[in-house]
Amino acid sequence: MSGRTTHSIAHFEAPFMIGGLESQLPAGDYDIDHDEELIDGMSWLAWRRVATFIHLPARTVKSQTSQLVAIDFAELETALRRDQENAA
Repeated sequence: MSGRTTHSIAHFEAPFMIGGLESQLPAGDYDIDHDEELIDGMSWLAWRRVATFIHLPARTVKSQTSQLVAIDFAELETALRRDQENAA
């Protein structure tokens, strides 16, 4: 199977929590990577997400160390939706 990684940026107005992470993360912009695999046997190109990763710390934080942490995509979407609802 072929694979690819797509990139996006998640913006949070307020501190947030995502399962699998030990503590609350500060507001900011976070790089997000999605690993996807090509679904074979289709008559058109179709991709399936197999993993989602968040880069820590946020883009605006200057740090000599960084982490790439696996997270659940559904939890990321929920955290982003809550952040947008609270900001409105």
